[in-house]
Amino acid sequence: MYLHTLKSSNGSKKKSKRVGRGIGSGFGKTCGRGHKGQKSRKGVSIRRGFEGGQTPLYRRIPKFGFFSKRKNITAEINFFDIQKISGNFVNLSVLKKNSIIKKNIKYVKIINSGKLNKSIIVQGIRVTKSVDEIIKKLGGQLRK
Repeated sequence: MYLHTLKSSNGSKKKSKRVGRGIGSGFGKTCGRGHKGQKSRKGVSIRRGFEGGQTPLYRRIPKFGFFSKRKNITAEINFFDIQKISGNFVNLSVLKKNSIIKKNIKYVKIINSGKLNKSIIVQGIRVTKSVDEIIKKLGGQLRK
């Protein structure tokens, strides 16, 4: 094998379309752009969604909904996560210290999932009604 014998495989290199080379080429005169109009001119760039001056669809349809930024700083934890904590006191900083929630989390809610075997004191964390009952049944307490 020599360098001068190397050849690209068939179909891998496509010849470029040479326009404006006379009638016989099939792309003479208008060069495949048709007659007149915006897209027949040079330097044309029509933005996405443009409808020829008619109010585009994305502006005709009303806006709705929003994306809450609070959901990025909110987390839900369950009893399984609380069992990992060695002490019986649970608040935001304790959860962050034990890597149960990320550092950017500001709001936490405890949901009823799993089993709780110990009495805990919850401070500054929201809980569901069923979790509230379970914590009080085990002799724990909720603080604001």
